[in-house]
Amino acid sequence: MRFRYVRYSCVITLSLALASVCAAQTAPADQQPAPAPAPAGNGFSAGPIDFSGLVDGYYSLNFNHPSTRNNNLRNFDVKANQFSLNMAKLALEHAPDPVGFKFELGFGKAFEIFHATEPATSDIFRHILQAYVSVKPASAKGLQLDFGKFVTSAGAEVTETHLNWNYSRTLLYANGPYYHFGLRTTMPLHKNFTAGFQLVNGWNNVEDNNTGKTVGFTGAFTSTKVSWFNNYYVGPEKTDTNKGKRHFYDTVLLLTPSPKANFYVNFDYGTDKSVLEGSNDWIGVAGAARFAVNEWFALSPRLEWYYDKDGFITGKAQKLKDFTMTGEFRMKEGFLTRLEYRRDWSDQPFFDRGNEPGSHKNQDTLLVGFVVFFGPKR
Repeated sequence: MRFRYVRYSCVITLSLALASVCAAQTAPADQQPAPAPAPAGNGFSAGPIDFSGLVDGYYSLNFNHPSTRNNNLRNFDVKANQFSLNMAKLALEHAPDPVGFKFELGFGKAFEIFHATEPATSDIFRHILQAYVSVKPASAKGLQLDFGKFVTSAGAEVTETHLNWNYSRTLLYANGPYYHFGLRTTMPLHKNFTAGFQLVNGWNNVEDNNTGKTVGFTGAFTSTKVSWFNNYYVGPEKTDTNKGKRHFYDTVLLLTPSPKANFYVNFDYGTDKSVLEGSNDWIGVAGAARFAVNEWFALSPRLEWYYDKDGFITGKAQKLKDFTMTGEFRMKEGFLTRLEYRRDWSDQPFFDRGNEPGSHKNQDTLLVGFVVFFGPKR
């Protein structure tokens, strides 16, 4: 009972603090043109190669005080009641002219989670977020081909915290694909529409676990006020068999009506067909907003609903919801702090509480995160 009062006191204090800042609104911040952009820090380059990097850490207070010291279903704010290094990353990039590359090397808990499904023999890949070469022929009317390891096209959120609106990630992000290895192509078909095709090993694996391949189809409509992204992946994802394909559809609608207010809705549907008969299905939707109060403060609420119909994703058939409220403070270009309250709840006992794993239907956390970043050059 004591923890409940402390939890609500923290939420009320955070809400009052955010409300007082909103009352002192000044000049608007720059408009964000995508679900996860942020003003770049001071850039650094050596000839044609651009450098960028970041250090990202946080402290998360879980009011359930789980003995495991882990936040259930979180990604990448997984550690509870302790300070944690989410990630440190350094990136090198050469824009294709017509040949280029991108290489991102990193460390931290996020990279362990990112590569959890890789075989033990692939330890060398666990510190590489992306590594691919690009070809963009001058006469190909914008066609670009990338080969190597690259992050997925699906989802409204990305790997780097400062490029998202909230610190924690949605369940949609945490339980979707992170990255792929193979071939990726994109081609502008109109000034407002770009189509893409991917042929990859599968989900979250550099070394394939079967002989089949996953194909991906992407489409992006972009304008000054409305953008719509669609992604579809299909292929075998089971070990040592090509039977029972996984289908995954992801769509994001982004609205940018003004520099001060942006909104997005993200919808996912997935089904993993059984080798014999039947399937495992999951579906989810998340909506978020970002209100730029002034040049140094923004407020981002987010709400999500997730249905793991057969327990394929979370290990238990359940309906999940979560609410997040994030306050972002940008004291200086290249440095930001986020204060975030989040509540997860399920229709089934699932969350750890004290020494009782999977005994509670909800989980409340209060987090403070710090990100220092630079680049790419502008």
